[in-house]
Amino acid sequence: MNAVNWPSSSVNAAARKATGGLLQRGLHLDGVLLALLTILGGVGMIVLYSAFGGRVEPLQSHLTRVGIGVAAMIVAAQFSPTRLERLSPWVYGGVLLLLIAVLVAGQIGGGARRWLDLGFFEFQPSELMKLALPMMVAWLMARTTLPIGFGFAALALAVIAVPAALIGLQPDLGTAVLVGAAGAGVLFLAGVRWRIISAGVLLACAAAPLLWVFGMQDYQRERVLTFLDPGRDPLGAGYNIIQSQIAIGSGGLFGKGWLEGTQAHLNFIPEQHTDFVFAVLAEEFGLFGVIMLFALYLAIIGRGLWIAHHAQDNFSRLLAGGITLTFFVYAFVNLGMVSGLLPVVGLPLPLISYGGSSVVTLLAGFGILMSIHTHRRMWSS
Repeated sequence: MNAVNWPSSSVNAAARKATGGLLQRGLHLDGVLLALLTILGGVGMIVLYSAFGGRVEPLQSHLTRVGIGVAAMIVAAQFSPTRLERLSPWVYGGVLLLLIAVLVAGQIGGGARRWLDLGFFEFQPSELMKLALPMMVAWLMARTTLPIGFGFAALALAVIAVPAALIGLQPDLGTAVLVGAAGAGVLFLAGVRWRIISAGVLLACAAAPLLWVFGMQDYQRERVLTFLDPGRDPLGAGYNIIQSQIAIGSGGLFGKGWLEGTQAHLNFIPEQHTDFVFAVLAEEFGLFGVIMLFALYLAIIGRGLWIAHHAQDNFSRLLAGGITLTFFVYAFVNLGMVSGLLPVVGLPLPLISYGGSSVVTLLAGFGILMSIHTHRRMWSS
């Protein structure tokens, strides 16, 4: 009996088409972005295993949180851009009320009031604002002629300033800056005129002395002074950044090897599984590992901007671009902070650091990006 020879290329093509159809039409997930995020998450697990000294238990906890984030991504991807646009003012208003509730009855930890305790779990409403604010600003921008004028820009700035100020009062300066950047990124993509941008920069410069005197806590001022001169207190405020720079520099071209980082495993690197996890990666994988990480981040950002460019309406385009720029700022601030190029503000490295609500928020944002792309494909077919 003769064997049947199936054309392998046809079978592979059919399999790829079926898989793509399941992802895009069934789950509304973008295969390219999903693959990049999976690789980045895998890198994070490898680095965290070393940062935890080979302990599996905390890694399992992190994997559980990533699983919740993946579920949030899939759920977010099911909402069409039209539905997201309708929900934007309600989501923004609801999260704003949660931020007020934090200031009134939030849980205090580490000298800050940032969490709401619902009995069965605690969460940070400020993390939700990283998505709610770009949605709201994109909703506003979709209701005017672009580029926007001064009056509409002032309204959008007020929408951005209120939640940023509420988060700053917790106090959580790092998240306040990130939330403000998320909203400002949507404004920038909307085509704000340069004279408005110049006026905003001048206003920010004029307000800087007031922020220093009245808006910043003592430890926040100390962080800025340490950024300007880490050697002023090498065993105190400057210790973290000095040890981080030593770890990064000692990695050399190819690093010391996985699980072989002396700065990490002798506990010289502070917060080595959260804010300073990049120092662990740089020490053990060297410049080669750092370049690979940068390439992954750039590929994800490029895919996000591609999705924004091909979106079918202003709301989708601005929201996709705003979420992508938020991810960029997230990574840029952490990498600059750990390298000593920016003050320490306490932001994790996206999808690499051990985290809870930040991981869920990031993946939910990517779910929105995937929704914008996959629903566009459905409309155009």
